[in-house]
Amino acid sequence: MNEVLRQEKKYLVMLADAQRLYHRLAAVMLPDEHNGGTGYRVRSLYFDTLGDDDFRDKVDGLELRRKIRLRCYDPDDPFAMLEMKQKEDQWQRKRSLRVGREDVRQLIQGDYSVLLQYQEPFAAECYGLMNRQCYRPKAVVEYRRRAFIAKENRIRITLDGEITATEGDFDIFSRELPQYPVLDPYNAVLEVKYNGFLLSYIKNMINAANRSEFSVSKYCLSRSAGLHYQL
Repeated sequence: MNEVLRQEKKYLVMLADAQRLYHRLAAVMLPDEHNGGTGYRVRSLYFDTLGDDDFRDKVDGLELRRKIRLRCYDPDDPFAMLEMKQKEDQWQRKRSLRVGREDVRQLIQGDYSVLLQYQEPFAAECYGLMNRQCYRPKAVVEYRRRAFIAKENRIRITLDGEITATEGDFDIFSRELPQYPVLDPYNAVLEVKYNGFLLSYIKNMINAANRSEFSVSKYCLSRSAGLHYQL
């Protein structure tokens, strides 16, 4: 199991501003090794309770809330990451566990007993929680990400665009997953993640970008059409 505890800020930026910020960050930060020339794809399947409690907690702005998801980066991946993100005041706690491809398919079908094969306590915690509160797959979100890293304070800056989703097909390994856009293609989501404090030279670059605080998560964007919420 991997665990990360850090602060996280999200902003909505115009695509042109995101591109300018990308070049500024590239000059002073380390690129993520998976960036390549155009970034890399991220695909996440989100689970929620029968009553959509996690979605509603986010919309209501509760300080203590969680998200449970499976994440992969390529349909041919032999595994996916089972992740739980918990909002605890100003901190985001993320724990993750690598789950084999066939076990992922069982989780998508609602069979969480496969988690009992893993020795990590986190797996048992997810098994108990997802069974007790009747978690079910709800939506898949996909986007293109470009990321930069500064080792000081474990700073990670990401720019996410081309955000699409589906609530009708949960096979995250499918190469023909039907999806629809959930964010204006001329916008991108800027995420700023760090421990302790943000270094001043990075903070100044981000502050210079034309941006607005973004309180809606990608998961909420993916559910807003089906649940008829005005976000």
